[in-house]
Formats: sequence, structure tokens, C-alpha cells
Amino acid sequence: MGEFWPVPDALTHLAGSWRVARSVRDQVSGAEGEFSGTTVFGPLQGGGLLHHESGTFTWQGVPHPAERTLRFLPGDSEGVVDVRFADGRPFHDLDLTSGRHIADHPCAADLYRGEFTVLDADHWRSVWRVGGPAKDLVITTDYARED
Repeated sequence: MGEFWPVPDALTHLAGSWRVARSVRDQVSGAEGEFSGTTVFGPLQGGGLLHHESGTFTWQGVPHPAERTLRFLPGDSEGVVDVRFADGRPFHDLDLTSGRHIADHPCAADLYRGEFTVLDADHWRSVWRVGGPAKDLVITTDYARED
């Protein structure tokens, strides 16, 4: 079926637990970090999924506990997701019907551009390129469904 795996309904597809491996690279300084942990997409009261990620982020050899929470809500079109921060602010849309999606998120003077690709039923990836006056980062996250 080509290089991407189409997902007719992103919320249904993402539900459950995923192992997460993330790399962070500062393109200017060469500094590197990595995150390893778990993301759980659980039911959200009123519809959608609550995304909770937890694990360890190691930056330049120093490990720190890390976590974040997002809300994945039904979007305007069937199968499309409206991704929001935990406090309800908009983050980006997510349409995996073709197996690939690009989304932008302006944040102050920075622009976050994310590319999401579904590789098969149990693996997907996001790559965020972050650019701005003081940032030039590439953040790559690989997700593998847990049994």
C-alpha cells in the first residue's frame, strides 16, 4: 500500500498505550537529548482521548522525569482530531486519513511544523521542526503500540 498507512479514524486508532522513543537535536549547538516512556490515550469525558505521556528525558547526559498531557478531541471532519493542550488552548489538527499529515503551530516568535506518518497498524512517527530567533530544533518521536 505505499509508504504510509491510511487511518480512517485517528481517535479509534490512537486509543491505548504506546511505547515512546524521542530524540531532540539542537541544529545550531549540536546538543542532543532523548525521551523514553509511555503515552496512554484514554477516554476523555465528553468524547475524545486524554493523552498522557510520562517517562525520562535525558538532556546532554542528565536524566529528568518528564510528563505532558494533551486532549485529542473530535475535529470538524470525520476521522480528524483537534489536538489541544491540557488547559484547552489549541495546538494543531491531525488528519491521518492518508497516513500522513503536516500541521503548524505558531508559538510566540517560533513556528512548530509537525509531520505525522503512520507506518502500519502499530507504529507511527511525528517529526517537529522548531524554528525561531533562538531555536532550531528537530524533535523525532517514534510510537510503538504496547500489547
